[in-house]
Amino acid sequence: MHVLITGGTGFIGQALCAVLLQGGHTLSVLTRDAARARAQLPAAVRVLAALEDARDVEAVVNLAGEPLMAGRWNAARKATFRASRLGTTQALVAWMARQSVRPRVLVSGSAIGYYGPRGDEALDESAAPGDDFAAQLCRDWETEAMQAEGLDVRTCRVRTGIVLGADGGALAKMLPPFRLGAGGPMGDGRQWMSWIHRDDLVGMLQWLLERDQAGGAYNGTAPTPLTNRDFARTLGAALRRPAIIPTPAFALRLGFGEMAQLLLTGQRVLPAHALAEGFSFRFPTLDEALHDLLRDPVG
Repeated sequence: MHVLITGGTGFIGQALCAVLLQGGHTLSVLTRDAARARAQLPAAVRVLAALEDARDVEAVVNLAGEPLMAGRWNAARKATFRASRLGTTQALVAWMARQSVRPRVLVSGSAIGYYGPRGDEALDESAAPGDDFAAQLCRDWETEAMQAEGLDVRTCRVRTGIVLGADGGALAKMLPPFRLGAGGPMGDGRQWMSWIHRDDLVGMLQWLLERDQAGGAYNGTAPTPLTNRDFARTLGAALRRPAIIPTPAFALRLGFGEMAQLLLTGQRVLPAHALAEGFSFRFPTLDEALHDLLRDPVG
């Protein structure tokens, strides 16, 4: 299958490219920086600087989006967040509409921020969206992706949680203080962290591409979310370090501004749709994920 990927040079995209190539698929990656993409991606990947250069595409994976955690939020950055997600998705759907033979499937990114801060409420894909900025962004992003359904393109929306990998993402930012014994909960630590091992997320994306019956919203999270306090305790134990030094909420708000809301609130998200349809997680618990990602530092 010829798969077109946006966001293919990112933390998730590069891993997805490797797995899809191993699975025998043909890949094209749409990027704004072709030289950088060619340096980062396998030689077998076709790098495209313009969407109109894509030919004979059978499937699309849309992972493009400016990272929300890259810096303090202001009006300009919020506009960039929206443009990088909604604009890219709109362009993809418009491009699909112009094709004489359209892709069979669109797997489009979203995030569990869709649900907004919800305390201890267990959230599956049927839960209503929230009303804060991140929730509105995800809701509008998904709305644009759903326009592909009107073109008879099977559409899956993946609401991704905190993605854990050995070479980047959230875990890479957490490890330095935790290895020094200076890690601990953020704020009161009662907020939920819905996480997923990168290999499981990539596996889910591939599964959605290849499974003709799949469609709708899927929570890209492991089946065992933890509170921030328990996550910190588990990571500290895996590293054989204490994890008791909290980061006060006021310090996070001072350092990150509005973006601190993402760190101090959370969602208890369950991947009900994927589990009901038979998806199997390789790393369903945080202990198992850290055992793999940290190369078993405990033993």
